[in-house]
Amino acid sequence: MKISEILTPHLVKIGLESEEKDELFEEMVQLFMDAGRIDDRDAALQALREREAKMSTGVAKWLALPHGKIEEISELLMALGVSRTGIEYDSLDGEPVYVVLMVFAEVGNPGPHIEALAEISRLFSVPGFTEKVRAAGTAGEVLNLIRDQE
Repeated sequence: MKISEILTPHLVKIGLESEEKDELFEEMVQLFMDAGRIDDRDAALQALREREAKMSTGVAKWLALPHGKIEEISELLMALGVSRTGIEYDSLDGEPVYVVLMVFAEVGNPGPHIEALAEISRLFSVPGFTEKVRAAGTAGEVLNLIRDQE
């Protein structure tokens, strides 16, 4: 699986405005809605909040991977956001989050969801990669960084 084949420029936002986790969920779900990929905002937000209640998805330095499964989709969806100021996220390391990859998967088909999370983890475990994405100035630059690393 290639993340660069799932993400599109419309689903990459540089300069997230959110300051805390729930605002972030709303802001990023709006990206999917604006791109015509999700219609049921409430179901998407509920899926994220239910997953987050189990354990924080702020899983690595500066990185969060909020994810959930929703009925209305039949393919894996992904969006990426970059915050310039940091987001209070209740991360496992206690640090703010600057890079967010949000993933939605279809209900009943765990394979692509697990594969995507594994590929994201692999990409962002490359030394310096999160910092490069955090410093990117455009969606195109982020997508190029991802393509180059894949």
